[in-house]
Amino acid sequence: MGLLDNMKAKLGPAKDKVSDLARQHGDKVQHGIDKAAKAVDERTKGKYSDKIQAGTGKAKEAVDRLAHQSGPTATPPPTDPTTPTRPEGPPPTS
Repeated sequence: MGLLDNMKAKLGPAKDKVSDLARQHGDKVQHGIDKAAKAVDERTKGKYSDKIQAGTGKAKEAVDRLAHQSGPTATPPPTDPTTPTRPEGPPPTS
């Protein structure tokens, strides 16, 4: 077994746990991402707003991917066609 195989075997249970946590608390995580992005944007006085928004979007997509991964105890999230899958990010500031 190679080094990469050993790492995958050891990190498998952690990945499942993170996936379960993302499923249970995804809304809180996304709220925290928005709050952190707003704080950083204010501290940098909007100088990096486009980069902050891009990073925020990627972070939210990663949380969504983790939440939708099927693990050993995973159940698919309920779907409601009237509810968006994730809230829109903050409006761009100019």
